[in-house]
Amino acid sequence: MKSSPEGEQAKTAGAIEPLPPTLSSMWRLCKLGYRHERRLMILALGLSQVAALPQALLALWLALLGEGVVRQRMGLVIGSAVGMALCAAASWFMVTVSTRVQRRFRDKVTIALEAHVAHLQASIVSVAHQERPEYLDRLSMLRNQVFVLDHMYVSLFTTLGWLLRLVVTLALLAWVHPALLLLGVFALPTAIASFWRPEVERKAQERGAQSERLSRHLFNLATTASAGKDVRVIGIADRLLRERRAAWERWYAPIARARWGTALWNALAWAIFGAAYAGAVVFVAWGIQAGAAQILLVLGAGAGLAAYVRAAVGEIGFLRGFWADGARRLAWLEDYAAKEAAAGELAPPSELREGIQFDRVSFAYPGASSLMLEDISLTLPAGAVVAIVGENGAGKTTLVKLLAKMYEPTSGAILIDRAPLARISAVDWRARIAGAFQDFFRFEFRARQTVGLGDLGRIEDDRAVTTAVDRAGASDVAARLPLGLDTQLGPTWPGGAELSFGQWQKFALARGFMRDEPLVLVLDEPTAALDAETEHALFERYAAAARAGNNGAGRITILVSHRFSTVRMADLIVVLDRARLVEAGTHEELMANGGAYSELYAIQAAAYR
Repeated sequence: MKSSPEGEQAKTAGAIEPLPPTLSSMWRLCKLGYRHERRLMILALGLSQVAALPQALLALWLALLGEGVVRQRMGLVIGSAVGMALCAAASWFMVTVSTRVQRRFRDKVTIALEAHVAHLQASIVSVAHQERPEYLDRLSMLRNQVFVLDHMYVSLFTTLGWLLRLVVTLALLAWVHPALLLLGVFALPTAIASFWRPEVERKAQERGAQSERLSRHLFNLATTASAGKDVRVIGIADRLLRERRAAWERWYAPIARARWGTALWNALAWAIFGAAYAGAVVFVAWGIQAGAAQILLVLGAGAGLAAYVRAAVGEIGFLRGFWADGARRLAWLEDYAAKEAAAGELAPPSELREGIQFDRVSFAYPGASSLMLEDISLTLPAGAVVAIVGENGAGKTTLVKLLAKMYEPTSGAILIDRAPLARISAVDWRARIAGAFQDFFRFEFRARQTVGLGDLGRIEDDRAVTTAVDRAGASDVAARLPLGLDTQLGPTWPGGAELSFGQWQKFALARGFMRDEPLVLVLDEPTAALDAETEHALFERYAAAARAGNNGAGRITILVSHRFSTVRMADLIVVLDRARLVEAGTHEELMANGGAYSELYAIQAAAYR
């Protein structure tokens, strides 16, 4: 059995990769900010450090003031008082300026971070990571963090400022007596407790991420308009709220236990430092019988040291526990996107000569135990109109997703004019595909843009947009809109028009018709909201247009439907049943065979008599 390297990788994929190390992740985030906002980042960092100095020197001015009072030296008293006043004013001024600059830096770098995360997710070739629960949990936490990840820079600048204050304070204490440097040693338990505490709480949060995601999902069900009618008619609002509360408790209970445990150890660490500080004051006053100025310096610097240690350790813990955690998830996404976004070395053909071949293709969705496609061997001839039919869940849409490189086969290979699709650039290949998928997205823009997105190069081309709308049979929808194609879609926007599911589907189909010369045109249940007779008439028109517009490029048009009676005009009808290919041929051939197609065709036809 043949298999692609990507397929084998999907087949043997194990647990989710661990998050990258903290320091390297934070360094990468710093480089990202420096790359996008170099000048503002340097200015914000510099100002934050300059703002830290005046506050650290207050203890020195206090000692000199005490010395002046004791020795009755009026000049020293006045000079010290002026120095203290200038330090206080300078500290206030520099903090104010630094805060404003940091806020501007954060505002600008936030846009860069959000765009970076969006680009990373969009650059991943497959969508497998969006269907694996463990990946979804990690991405869900990253999405929550990315909007505030800019705070990591400010937290880092603040941490460096507190550390600078600590260095200055320890230098002042060492000037009184070197033994006072031991206060820094006794502060280490508080640092260790603060480093350890966020990690324990983060692991508790991550273990409960699925319950937290369920809690938010249930909240959205109870509060959003999309589920509002079902919630009210069924009468499940109270049940949703009870289950949301239960899910929240499952998430929060282990976090609360972790917080209580870490808080006890943190309190013990601070008790050790408090005892050491009291001992230092006794040592200076009675041990070395220092003068009033030195005692005041130790009192001021020691009190400042306690505040600086508390602030620095708290900021480091916060930095490591939340902002660094977001940085690690961002670094993981960068690594994952780099691994999954490897471009193929082959370009797609300019035209199809032989067609598309599925060579013993099997596929299972990530985390699933059963195959959605099993041992499919099939050739789609160049220039043909191909219909893929089968009951719901037979694997029709999955086959189309593999063809669009949304996934790689678990085993087997897909060949484009004998070239492996796995080796063809996903971006270039998708540029040669057009159509509409069953699970289309509702782009709430102006109707003209909603359609024009199908070909970005011609999004403002009125003629191209109008032609696509005509091809999709959506002209009647556009005509009913208040401003025609200039109407804003979506009722949540000012002046926005509310469309039915079928109308949205027609615009999605028009978007798929924006590209004039695709190699593959996919119409995956494009008329599911219509009755069988209307769908049949539209499919006949699509097939006729496909044959007339092929222009020798060998374009393959793929029609996907669960209605057997609507695809009789196809050159090749592919019948899937329970993940396997059971029949393939023309309508006449399949009817003559008397197999699954003819039986289901007769059953469905009888339902419309």
